[in-house]
Amino acid sequence: DQILEMYLNQVPYGGSSYGIEEASKTYFGKNAKDLTVEEAALLAGLPQAPSLYSPYINPEAAQIRRNEVLTSMKNQGYISEESRVKSGELKVEVLPPKTSIRAPHFVFYTKNQLENYYGMKTVEEGGLKVTTTLNNNIQQETEKILKEELEKINYLNVTNGAILVTRPSTGEILAMVGSVDYFDQPYGAFNVTTALRQPGSSIKPIMYSLALQKGYTAASILDDSPIVFNIAGSESYRPVNYDNKFHGKVPLRYALANSYNIPAVRTLNNLGVNNFIDFATKMGIGTWNDKSRYGLSLTLGGGEVTMVDMAEAFGVLANLGYRLPINYFQKIEDNEGNVLREMTPFKIKEIDPAIAYIISDILSDNFARTFAFGPGSALEIPGYRVAVKTGTTNDKKDNWTIGYTPEFLVTVWVGNNDNSPMNPYLTSGITGAAPIWNRVMSYLLKNYGSGNKWYEKPDNVIEKNCYYGRKEYFVKGTENSANCSQSALATPTPKSP
Repeated sequence: DQILEMYLNQVPYGGSSYGIEEASKTYFGKNAKDLTVEEAALLAGLPQAPSLYSPYINPEAAQIRRNEVLTSMKNQGYISEESRVKSGELKVEVLPPKTSIRAPHFVFYTKNQLENYYGMKTVEEGGLKVTTTLNNNIQQETEKILKEELEKINYLNVTNGAILVTRPSTGEILAMVGSVDYFDQPYGAFNVTTALRQPGSSIKPIMYSLALQKGYTAASILDDSPIVFNIAGSESYRPVNYDNKFHGKVPLRYALANSYNIPAVRTLNNLGVNNFIDFATKMGIGTWNDKSRYGLSLTLGGGEVTMVDMAEAFGVLANLGYRLPINYFQKIEDNEGNVLREMTPFKIKEIDPAIAYIISDILSDNFARTFAFGPGSALEIPGYRVAVKTGTTNDKKDNWTIGYTPEFLVTVWVGNNDNSPMNPYLTSGITGAAPIWNRVMSYLLKNYGSGNKWYEKPDNVIEKNCYYGRKEYFVKGTENSANCSQSALATPTPKSP
């Protein structure tokens, strides 16, 4: 009994709550003796992994864990089957978190990373001193921008958003806003930057990077005409464009810049889905583990990703082909001041710098994207050159904008935590995430940037006059594969069959 008493009085229940009495007050505002069965079960399940099962950070996992405890209580004769069922059907309801922690999503992300590396005991009791990468001024500004911009589009049924700001050259996280309000129940503490979401068309630059690696060029003519893919054992697949039109013969530059779907699916069909999965994994996408789940819609965002992984993958483009892991610490010391780990950015070359340069050039080409987005869209920042891509899922549950310069990378998502669709008006791709991205990137460039920086052209990039009388860039050795004659584009816009 004494051992159990000591355990209940000292065991960590998450945050600053140690002991069952403190946890009861933190989560339910009452003494432990006054807890209901389901409340007691929730707390009993927490000590095994307080961060993982936190009702603030992961309410769904907390409910599953609570119900496991209820089942154990029933199996051991402490409650009846009727009580188990009744308690198990109740939603997890806890008091809003009382904390003055700045950047709470980032703080708990950091704690989780530390627990994965050092173990929970060391993190809870070891007195670690962690100097993080977060810039508090950038964090506060991004929180403010997200709140203000979401209020403007609340009428479009957009209730939540997330922003991740990283420095591509080091992988450092400068700001992490996991939701619009950490303290909003029941989902506020849920960190969308680490959650699985579908990326929509924002994944296309990764696929087209593989295409350039396999011999395509920015001037390759792609076919944007009706097509049906008959796949054995499943329904036939007929991709459509967001504008429900067909655009005929389109150079790769313009197919990517305007985010046409049909050329992307045709290109992936040529490259092979498995090859794309392998390539994206090398770039930093760590969630496409079961290849059998994915088909040609993968290039339109049919595979779930995390914002953190997308920032790492786009970081390869922003670093001219070199991958750096996303990082949260500058220095970690033990309780005596000994340095345990120090940030030493290491980079791995994943793609030819020429490919990264050409994709970045396409993503920063305001002329090329005018057909879909018009001139002067939220994707342009006057006075600066910025590479950027949007993405919206078919069901309007996810809306992304990801953009970068050599100095900063900003990933923005908007949607709803309950997975309800947003207003179809968001189809345009430039309402929702894009204005948020524009404000954050503008703030960074004006306050922390060193002017209008862009990339030096790699030695193996060749220039050649091409379509619309404009210069095109080629990886050396591929420049003669393109027929840059305007006649190559002279096809009537096909009609739907």
